[in-house]
Amino acid sequence: MPSLATAPRVPAGDVVRFEHDNALGRFSYAEWRPPHLSPLVDLFWYAEGTAAFPRKRLFPNGRIELLVNLGDPIRLVEGVGSSVLKSGWLSGLHARPVVIDCPGRVRTLGVRLKPAGCLALVSRPLHEISGWTLDLADLVGGAAQELAERCFEADSTDDRLRQAAAWFEERTARAAPALSAVAWTAARIERSAGTTSIGALREEAGLSKSRLAVAFREQIGLSPKVYARIFRFQRLLGLIHGGAPSLAEAALDTGYYDQPHMTAEFRELSGMAPREFLAAARYTHTLSVAEGDPGVRSRI
Repeated sequence: MPSLATAPRVPAGDVVRFEHDNALGRFSYAEWRPPHLSPLVDLFWYAEGTAAFPRKRLFPNGRIELLVNLGDPIRLVEGVGSSVLKSGWLSGLHARPVVIDCPGRVRTLGVRLKPAGCLALVSRPLHEISGWTLDLADLVGGAAQELAERCFEADSTDDRLRQAAAWFEERTARAAPALSAVAWTAARIERSAGTTSIGALREEAGLSKSRLAVAFREQIGLSPKVYARIFRFQRLLGLIHGGAPSLAEAALDTGYYDQPHMTAEFRELSGMAPREFLAAARYTHTLSVAEGDPGVRSRI
């Protein structure tokens, strides 16, 4: 295993830290966004503490989540794939919600990958893993155990973040570059929060409709239209969570035809109604929802 000295430095001021002690639980959370990895990785994060609620509902966010579990097993309740997270998971792009059973004691490191980062890591068409939550070892072999060991042996949060970044860089150093037109199109969809015309982007990128569709599924994992729906939904979640004056105004601000159209999309992508989301216990940094009766947990 490479020594800690070989890993990239994590300047203390670059790690954003939060301490939570509320109805959701008592835990610490840290995240790091290394600029040199920004084309491939959204962020590295680490959470440790106790969770009050037994379940968490996760919404589609246009990112692929790689998880290293250093605590008790986590069970997949709603979703397709490996039922128990004992060491490492990779969850492909989802267009439906995922629900997990959380252990009372949480020690989890995450790498929130952009599609380009996941493509570089797993070296396979991303549509093959979209909608699935898979054991990391099934995708990267023995490197999954190496990552778990490096995170487990690290003696601080910064060390864990640093080791995860070093592992990722080692695994992706020789990856073939993605098609630039697809990366450009995906970036424009993200920046517009899913409101830009896919047809106009395709013409500007110089790709035929069929070529864009095939390449997008291979390098992003979903069709351009579904990818745009997810980013529009994410902006809508943020507006509602942030206290939009009304659901009707939030619908118009995010490009939906009207409130009924927004509500139908919200139900499909989240599994709940907008007003249910408003009434739910929500995690600030992910906008995921806590579910179940606090203190009551199912057996794994």
